[in-house]
Amino acid sequence: MGIEIERKFLVAHDAWRSQGEPVLLRQGYLSSHPERVVRVRIEGSRAVMTIKSKNTGASRGEWEYPLPMEDAAEFLDKLCEQPIIEKYRRRIPFGGFTWEVDEFLGANAGLVVAEIELPSEDTQFDKPDWAGEEVTHDRRYYNSALVAQPFSKWR
Repeated sequence: MGIEIERKFLVAHDAWRSQGEPVLLRQGYLSSHPERVVRVRIEGSRAVMTIKSKNTGASRGEWEYPLPMEDAAEFLDKLCEQPIIEKYRRRIPFGGFTWEVDEFLGANAGLVVAEIELPSEDTQFDKPDWAGEEVTHDRRYYNSALVAQPFSKWR
């Protein structure tokens, strides 16, 4: 089993836009239950299915499997909960880690978050100045939660 240790932050300003190459991601959920998430993702020319366990702090189990592109596209179009998540992701090196900045589209347009994956929960790291408020433990910002309650419907 793989372990994902991830911290998530709102983005404070646009300085990140000049960094990293944007890649379109389309992802959907066969299950968005907090106890077990099953995600299908197409990123560029790569398609995967990812299974994630319930969060314990900033950690959770994660298993990822390659999918044929045609199967992934069919899952997204016909089987996944709607709306699917579409976003541009930029991978930005900073302070010895890679930050992923996601700019959401569609029903979640206007939301921009930055994530960092860490080797342990107590790993110290420097934040870029564009990384603002931490939202790691706020379920509203989970991609799987954005299907049921898109950012455009928040008040």
